[in-house]
Amino acid sequence: MIRVAVNPDLLRWARERADLSQEELTKKFAKLSSWETGEVQPTLKQLEAFARAVHVPVGYLFLSAPPEEAVPIPDFRTVAGQSVARPSPDLLDTIYACQERQAWYREYARRTQQPAVSFVGSAAVDAPPAVVAAEMRATLGFEASDREACATWSEALRLFIRQAEDAGVLVMVNGVVMSNTHRRLDPDEFRGFALSDPLAPLVFINGSDAKAAQMFTLAHELAHLWLGESALSDVGGGPAQHSQREEVWCNAAAAEFLAPLETLRTELRQTEDLSDAATRLAQLYKVSTLVVLRRLLDAEWLDRETFNLAWRKELARLKNRPRGAGGGNFYKTTAVRVSRRFASALVVSTLEGQTLYRDALRMLGISKTETFNALGREVGVLD
Repeated sequence: MIRVAVNPDLLRWARERADLSQEELTKKFAKLSSWETGEVQPTLKQLEAFARAVHVPVGYLFLSAPPEEAVPIPDFRTVAGQSVARPSPDLLDTIYACQERQAWYREYARRTQQPAVSFVGSAAVDAPPAVVAAEMRATLGFEASDREACATWSEALRLFIRQAEDAGVLVMVNGVVMSNTHRRLDPDEFRGFALSDPLAPLVFINGSDAKAAQMFTLAHELAHLWLGESALSDVGGGPAQHSQREEVWCNAAAAEFLAPLETLRTELRQTEDLSDAATRLAQLYKVSTLVVLRRLLDAEWLDRETFNLAWRKELARLKNRPRGAGGGNFYKTTAVRVSRRFASALVVSTLEGQTLYRDALRMLGISKTETFNALGREVGVLD
């Protein structure tokens, strides 16, 4: 039996990178503690299995020292005002998958002579957020009255996504890495990100988050596209202090886009209980109660002290609320995960022989041609 010389520091790094304890992995790799001390070396097959378990390229384990991994796009996430130190492998793999899809779609758009998406990079952070928010609503046609007519937040979110895609944005919503249900994305790590590109603007939304929160994430990331910049965000809708200027601006634009102050003021009832007002307005605009609280502060319906207390209480309540379970139609779910716009283009390109089935299946996160054909029917490309 041939064993592989590997630096024990790399094994520990890979395990900690995946946020797994030695006890958890020992159930699968009985000699892990001996590997990490260097007393015993794993076989190549064991090392490959270990790499799959911790979601790291096996080649990394042959390096002399752990690599420095950084998020490949501007990272605006903060915890207690400090930058987030280490991205999880789930986050990194999700960004890499979206970057591959974006690169493919960019070439497809060039080949099919699609025009650039005109609003990408059309705004500047010096512009009044309310002015840009009005431009966003006009471009997408996503008015408050449209959301009021939706029975649920899910219905409103589907409408929002469809309008964003019709405007030229690839919108991908997924709560797991690709299609691996064992790798759930954590909303506490990130809510979403934007990948700016004039031909293939892309927004990813963490589908593990609440629907109302996803509404704000999509609006926030679209604001980043209006600025023409890629960004990774942990948006929450609050008027953050000591945050990057771009994030403060995008939060303000997103809040005004979803709940315009002018119309909000007409809905205010001076004697209404705060809890009742937050619930009613959240239902009306199909946003989270946190966004409503922020808007009530902007409208001076709340003072800062009342807002701060209400914000902390509501944040704690939402964190303790159980999240909804997944499920539903597999093909509809897959189309949402990869963007219906992207899936349609990829199916057409593959059927025309421009893209290999192998590459198409990988980017879609599926493994069978039958599934590919069913997805094609779901997005209206195949009969």
